[in-house]
Amino acid sequence: MLTCEHGGNKVPGPLRQQFQNATETLASHRGWDPGALPLAKRFASEQRMPQLYFSDVSRLIVELNRSIGHPKLFSEFTRELPDETKASLIENYWTPHRDQVQKTIASHVNHGDIVVHLSVHTFTQFFGEEVRTTDIGLLYDPKRDLEKTVCSLWRNELQQYNPDWKIRRNDPYKGNSDGFTTYLREQFPAAQYLGLELEVCQKFFLNGGQPWKDMLAAVPRTFSQAVKDFAAMMNIASLP
Repeated sequence: MLTCEHGGNKVPGPLRQQFQNATETLASHRGWDPGALPLAKRFASEQRMPQLYFSDVSRLIVELNRSIGHPKLFSEFTRELPDETKASLIENYWTPHRDQVQKTIASHVNHGDIVVHLSVHTFTQFFGEEVRTTDIGLLYDPKRDLEKTVCSLWRNELQQYNPDWKIRRNDPYKGNSDGFTTYLREQFPAAQYLGLELEVCQKFFLNGGQPWKDMLAAVPRTFSQAVKDFAAMMNIASLP
């Protein structure tokens, strides 16, 4: 199954006053993950997945990929809002997305299925004074062997497609840091839930052209092959 937590930078009408001086921030990587939603939609189309769970509301409203109580759940634009208002933001945006995904996973797990959950993200090439050299990051929990296996298979497929891509595991972020997949791992057994995160450098989307077209084509197809190889290793005949 596919999710995309940072697909857009929309601001709901009642909060526009709060963001009237935040145009530049909203357009930056802080406001959304540029390219993440088109990539997730390409995934859904290529793999014929009927369900893609995504949000196109800015992460600066409330951060769907952070837990309740995390210091970055709210941004500087919403942190000082009244508690009642923040509670409504959680109720209207954070909870529906996460509950819907969790219920879907639970339904499959209860039927004895293995769920491979891919959360699609992009990351900025320039972070402060740091220039990131990673092209594609595959994030997982190192303590979960099945997640590690799928990411290793996927990395091999991607590297065969383009040997020049710099593909790293658990980079530029750690796969077991606070996030939606980390939370879901606590809810479901490692043998039935695999929570993976894809991180693609935003330079591909922002620069466009053939490199972005290659990324759109290669990432879903190599993932599909990796999952098929994983299914064969696990002797799972029902996966396509």
